[in-house]
Amino acid sequence: MAQLSDDCFAFGGPLMTMDRALALLAERVAPVTDVETVKLGEALGRALAEDVISTVAVPPRDNAAVDGYAFRHGDQAEGAAETRLRVIDRAAAGHPAARAAGSGEAIRVFTGAVLPIGTDTCAMQEDCRVEDDFVVIPAGLKPGANRRKAGEDVTVGKIVLTEGARLRAQDIGIAASIGRDRLAVHRRLRVAVFSTGDEVIDPGQPPAPGQIFDANRHALMALLRGLGAKIEDLGILPDDRNAIARALGGAAERCDALITSGGMSTGDEDHVRAAVAGQGAIHFWRLAIRPGRPVALGQVGRTAFIGLPGNPVAAMVTFFRFARPLLLRLGGVREVEPRFYRVRADFEYRKKAERREWLRARLDPGGDGVPLARKFARDGAGILTSMVESHGLVELGEDVTRVEPGMMVDFMPFSELTA
Repeated sequence: MAQLSDDCFAFGGPLMTMDRALALLAERVAPVTDVETVKLGEALGRALAEDVISTVAVPPRDNAAVDGYAFRHGDQAEGAAETRLRVIDRAAAGHPAARAAGSGEAIRVFTGAVLPIGTDTCAMQEDCRVEDDFVVIPAGLKPGANRRKAGEDVTVGKIVLTEGARLRAQDIGIAASIGRDRLAVHRRLRVAVFSTGDEVIDPGQPPAPGQIFDANRHALMALLRGLGAKIEDLGILPDDRNAIARALGGAAERCDALITSGGMSTGDEDHVRAAVAGQGAIHFWRLAIRPGRPVALGQVGRTAFIGLPGNPVAAMVTFFRFARPLLLRLGGVREVEPRFYRVRADFEYRKKAERREWLRARLDPGGDGVPLARKFARDGAGILTSMVESHGLVELGEDVTRVEPGMMVDFMPFSELTA
């Protein structure tokens, strides 16, 4: 089971910066230690638990990169003259030539065919002319043209994948290319998810006056599935500290992490923070960010607890920037921070200093090839349509106090954050 250190994150006083919070996560969160070996078809999205070292060369032998004719470059006529060679055999992928080529001879080859003995260069068939049993090669071919050398992609002993990588389709492909049919990966995280609030009901139920449908839990579970986690859905817990504490305590014994939204403020009906603190600790919960100030990291027993804000936009934004890197790190992934892209702002905005902010924005083509970020018109943390109609988030650092049209800003596309 994933564990947090007992003494981490104790904090009080001023609001903590995002960078400080992320640094604490990096220092204190250790990945799950359980490792399993899975077939390639089950490895996508998993965290690699060991370096993958090739025991073969890729390609294993020199081969033809085109359909055409293989020949000895030394036979090519000098200057602009064509070269006429006798065609003595053919070679296709998986079917090597039966003969070696001698001086003045060529062998018909197809893409992927092992380069025949005695040849070192290939001419593309569309550049050649066939005359009975001969082929006419054009002038000017360089030595080794259209030849793939053995090991030009992977050499024996090369580390093709490093421990801690989150496996993508191309990673699966490179593992297959060196003959690996299984990979050692970290076990999938077990994450319990719940919502709280007597006013919250599941979609499909008839709402009573004052009740709302639970969007956050379903969005969070979808994000967790994208991370490959095994989810334990605790449903909607009542506004009762004892009931919340019992559910958290039980789930903590089975899971690597607990995640919820709402109930983290100081109101009379915000019981989650007290329930967590009563059987573990809250390490930080007040950050200098917008949206999402009441975001918490703590632990129930030795199990990580992540408390996100109740407003749906704030819940998703803080999941992306805090919960996602924590969970990836717990799962054994080394590179957990999202990638940013520089784009040009097409809006004006003012913000307070010493606070990190995220703005929802669409990207449109710019006249000079640099994308334009167009800010969503409304900033409310409860406007979930803003996430649907935006392409990602503009992140503004603590030192930024204003944005003017034409300024370059950092942009995180949702496509980087939801997979």
